[in-house]
Amino acid sequence: MIRLRLAVPSDAAAVARVHVRSWQAGYRGLLQDSFLDGLDAASWARTYTFDVTEPMTVLAVQGESIVGFVTTSTAAEPCLLMALYVDPDHWRAGIGRQLMSDALARFQELDRRAAELWVLDGNRRADRFYRAHGWQPDGRRRSETVRGVGVTEIGYTIAVN
Repeated sequence: MIRLRLAVPSDAAAVARVHVRSWQAGYRGLLQDSFLDGLDAASWARTYTFDVTEPMTVLAVQGESIVGFVTTSTAAEPCLLMALYVDPDHWRAGIGRQLMSDALARFQELDRRAAELWVLDGNRRADRFYRAHGWQPDGRRRSETVRGVGVTEIGYTIAVN
């Protein structure tokens, strides 16, 4: 049974482990192996700010274990889905769908019209997942430096209301 709850500062280490494991499995072949193998969850944990409501991070918890999370920002229109990650040991178990439903419901509750997200170019798994939930690539591309690595990302949007 998966339950959803807001992240708190004491969750940072567990969230970072999920985040790093997800990157290592999901971005293999898209980012250099040496970069992925060198990711350090402890350093990532220090960057999280779970004591604020903007952005908001919702956790998927199974028993006592954090198995996924979604981070959203509703500070501007369109809303932003900043991150959605599930531990690789729990992929294809419906956890991502639960997290996505929660994020979209929050956008709707705030009467937002649209939301956007960015996907690493070439990430076919993410493309299939987001398209299955109604998101569509919108033609935008951007080059970013993420965790010290240059990447190209593709923009996706969805109508919320």
